[in-house]
Amino acid sequence: MATIYKEIVISAPVHVAWDAIRDAGEVHRRLAPGILLDARLDGDARVVTFANGLIARELLVTIDDEARRFAYASVGGRATHHNASMQVFPHGEGTRFVWITDVLPDEIADSIRALVEQGSQIIKRTLERASAAA
Repeated sequence: MATIYKEIVISAPVHVAWDAIRDAGEVHRRLAPGILLDARLDGDARVVTFANGLIARELLVTIDDEARRFAYASVGGRATHHNASMQVFPHGEGTRFVWITDVLPDEIADSIRALVEQGSQIIKRTLERASAAA
């Protein structure tokens, strides 16, 4: 199983970052605009539409306010297994953002890794802009 680990520092207070991450139905507006075009909640899942046309159904596994951790599992599509978590920690006046994804088969890990890399930069930029505007 491939594990993709991404950690970045974001110049935004941790409460700003967490508020956007935990808002599962607004991920396309508050966290990853541009890479995600749409998101809608559907029971215990959200359906996200990527800019490349891919539509994914993601089960909402947990939204843990105490640990500031959001976990989800993508179902269907090319992956036989895909689970991920996003967690934020105070880092000075900013935020340390950790995104971990486990995926099978290994052959699709590079394409998932590219999305995580691109998504991380968009998340950083979006949260820093939101913090500056507040």
